[in-house]
Formats: sequence, C-alpha cells, structure tokens
Amino acid sequence: MYKRCSIALLGGFVMTFATLGASTVQDSQHVTKLLSEAKTLAFQLKEDASIMESFTRSNVSAQGHLEAIALVKEHVNALGRVADKLKDERSSASPWQKTAIDRIEPFLDELGGYTSAAIEHVTGVRNHTLAEYNDYLEANVDYSSDLAAMIENFVNYGKARQRMDRLGGRLEISQAK
Repeated sequence: MYKRCSIALLGGFVMTFATLGASTVQDSQHVTKLLSEAKTLAFQLKEDASIMESFTRSNVSAQGHLEAIALVKEHVNALGRVADKLKDERSSASPWQKTAIDRIEPFLDELGGYTSAAIEHVTGVRNHTLAEYNDYLEANVDYSSDLAAMIENFVNYGKARQRMDRLGGRLEISQAK
C-alpha cells in the first residue's frame, strides 16, 4: 500500500509541475533589453537630478541651472521613449515584465511634472518661490532614485529567473514560471 500511495503522490507532483510549466509565458527578450536600457537611463537621470539638487546648496549661475535642467529633461524624455516602446511590447511580455512596464509610467508622470515646473522657474516662464523650486528639485531626486531602484530590482529579478531556469534545465527540473 505504501508503494502505491507514493507512486500516486509522485505522479500528482509530476502532473502539477508539467501543467504549470506548460501554461507559463516566456520572458520577452526584447522587453528584457528595453528594461535594461530603462535602468541605465534611470540611473543617469538620478545622477543628473542629484547634481542639480546639490546646486541649491551652492552658488551656481542661472546658466548652470539651465544646462542641468536640460540634461534632466533629456533623460526624462529618453526614458519616456523607452517606456513607450515597452508599452508597445506589453502584449508579448511575461507577467512580471508587464508589472514592471505598468509601474514605470506613474514615476515618469511625476518626474515630467516636477521637471516642467523647474524649467518654468529657471526660464522665468512662471515665477515659483525659491522654496517651491527647491522642492521640485528634491522631488526629482526622490522620484528618480525610486524609479532607478525599482527598475534595477525588476532587471535583477529577470536575471535571477533566467539563472534558475538554466539551472533547472541542467538538472532536468520542470520550472513553474
């Protein structure tokens, strides 16, 4: 009786793993590459935003502020273009990749708003108080730091999944994805 129960139980596990493996969606390599590109841009944006925010504690010319905000704007826009490509590829993405894609846009919306407000202040289009301007720069640092960390975590998760899948393949283990 023990042998029959063990064989039936083992058969149930095999069937469960086979079913899980057959119903999973593979990671899109194109989305993986775009997420890596987004990660690089997000870290550049974070660095630029940090440098610009540091200007609030030093005597930097208006021209210096203009040049710094231009770099921040350039990286926000570049990241937005990558996010648009990611949205276009969403249908071919795996579930975790779809989650990453969905979480990027709210950060970009906030960054775009704070960057626009900072540009308005620096160019004189709209007069904000110095405290408001400093708040915009600090918000850009916070949002860009959080965005860079989030994208990095998703990229690292994808890499870890790939390593586990390769190891599972070498061990001939059906992986639930």
